[in-house]
Amino acid sequence: MCTLAFVSCATNPSLQKYYIDNSDDENFISMDIPVSVFSLKENAPEELTKALATIDKFVVLAFVKKKGNEAAYSLESKHVNDIMKNDKYQELIRVKHQGSNVVIKYEGAAEDETLNEVVLYASDKNMGFALVRILGDEMNPSEIMQFAKHMDVFNFDSSELEGIFKSVGQKIEDQ
Repeated sequence: MCTLAFVSCATNPSLQKYYIDNSDDENFISMDIPVSVFSLKENAPEELTKALATIDKFVVLAFVKKKGNEAAYSLESKHVNDIMKNDKYQELIRVKHQGSNVVIKYEGAAEDETLNEVVLYASDKNMGFALVRILGDEMNPSEIMQFAKHMDVFNFDSSELEGIFKSVGQKIEDQ
């Protein structure tokens, strides 16, 4: 019975465990981005304001591909693809363009009207990949998808974003 439980867990790795296991790995960059970094302009549609209010934060884990870590990239990319193939994730959208792939999924049943987590997985064979967990309370999938259509109505707190990207740049330079 114990063996069966162990095998079951080993065949269904979780995304959260993957984040924890790799957040300190030198090939990865990890960061939490608070939703407070983003705000909407006055002309933003009401459904976007409502949708943004349901998001708590963005948890990012990115593998930066570079010379010398190609084998690690292949291995980690396979791990993530295996996790994302799990039946517990429902696909919202998939885009492939010039060697890049973006998949947006959520954990739950297809009939779920609200979500607590949406996962964005973007990969590029030359640059690496990024996992973004969008965490919140009672997020509406169709409202969340509207963000892609209305990127022009966001105000970004450039000072907070600048600090985030400086720390990311520093980590890349240090490697």
